[in-house]
Amino acid sequence: MTIPLRPGAARTAGRPAPRPTGPDPLAPLLDLPGVRDAAEEARAAVDRLLAHRVLRRESAGVSAESALRGARASAALDGVDRPLADVRGGAVEDPIVQGALRVSAGLGSMVETWDRAPGQVLARLHVLAATDLVDPAELGRPAGQAGARLAGLFAVITATTTVPAVVLAAVVHGELAALAPFGSADGVVARAAGRLTGIARGLDPKAVSVPEVGFTELGAPAYVAALDGYRSGSSAGLAGWLVHCSRATAHGALEGLAICESLLRG
Repeated sequence: MTIPLRPGAARTAGRPAPRPTGPDPLAPLLDLPGVRDAAEEARAAVDRLLAHRVLRRESAGVSAESALRGARASAALDGVDRPLADVRGGAVEDPIVQGALRVSAGLGSMVETWDRAPGQVLARLHVLAATDLVDPAELGRPAGQAGARLAGLFAVITATTTVPAVVLAAVVHGELAALAPFGSADGVVARAAGRLTGIARGLDPKAVSVPEVGFTELGAPAYVAALDGYRSGSSAGLAGWLVHCSRATAHGALEGLAICESLLRG
């Protein structure tokens, strides 16, 4: 089974949108084994986080801490695992960590543009992530052979869908990670795009969960194996990836709750 990335897919949860006028190409994903239940559990976990009383007065503080922890975790998934205290204190100069931090800090300014001009946002994400990794002329420029598949993904991002936002976020994340369109910092960019999709589509509008930490808690080997399954295009591989992303989202919501509780304790 392959995901038909073509016009006619993607908008849900959080913003009023018309229902698709034709068949929803992503809808069959919910019928894959375990996907519907995992997506519902992820949604419930994030909803519990969003109901925390701290968010009524300190959502900005929780969001900032979530961004910091998410950046550290995203870099760890790319092999640069540094203590959170060192990252917080500015003691880590590694370019992957610094790129992840820039990306996390910049996501808020991209939410309104993401589902209108995803190509523009994706280029900006790569500039932030890879500034210290590649020649300036290569920043924000996907390889030519990636163009057609990216066009299909952009059509998914800008259209409508009936699938939950967590599933759409997993598709965006999986496509970009599998395609690796830039050849540098693609993992950081893919995870940021997945998180941005969840924020923009109303799964986590306050940006207080930490899905990247969820992936690290499930383990880097499991992340790689699930992504390999997505790349295979098989029904089992797609199901495994979507379930894995949903579970990571649920774990990330627990991390957000931990942040809320730490602020509550002062």
